[in-house]
Amino acid sequence: MSHYSPPFEIHVHGDIPLRPDVSASQLEEALRPLWHYASANGLAEGATSLYQEEPGIAHDVAESVLRLCWTVAGDQDFRAVMEDACSGLNELTTEGAAIEVSFYDTEFDEEEAHEDEQSRDDFLMCFVGPTPQAILQVQRDMLVQDVVQTMERHFDTSELGAVVYAIDDLFRQRFEALQHSMSWGRAAPRPRGGGSGGGGRGGRKPRHLH
Repeated sequence: MSHYSPPFEIHVHGDIPLRPDVSASQLEEALRPLWHYASANGLAEGATSLYQEEPGIAHDVAESVLRLCWTVAGDQDFRAVMEDACSGLNELTTEGAAIEVSFYDTEFDEEEAHEDEQSRDDFLMCFVGPTPQAILQVQRDMLVQDVVQTMERHFDTSELGAVVYAIDDLFRQRFEALQHSMSWGRAAPRPRGGGSGGGGRGGRKPRHLH
């Protein structure tokens, strides 16, 4: 019987504001997709990261924040797992928040790779929040930050008001469309190659440590 070796190390990172009344059992149930993916018997066991220097999954009760700095071995199927976890976390949050998910190709060796061979490193940005508007707000804020940082290389900040207004208008239209359709995304990929949300195939993002 052959032994399956997961092709990726998957790093999940983010701080999620939680309601003060969220209990340990509620959080464990919401995060079940993550600790179950790690083949753990519960959150206490599954909260430990693949790397000892990483805090893992921690509930900061005093600050009412879920802190994620957790790595697990896995495959591309983790995308669906992350979507399920976001769905469970939405009702426990107080405001919108972003979660970075980085896929590191464990089978790629830069020293032995051919010149035309690239790693399968990938990057996914997920969002959680108590309402569709809260999620759209954090998406909007991140996009404005990325666009402004990029355009400040060529223009003064005072000249970018029209750009920010255009972004706001796009998100207003999206929110109105979502209200009409009564559906909204719980996990969404962020466009690759732009601003702080880059790190698509072939580029390794450094791990975050608290």
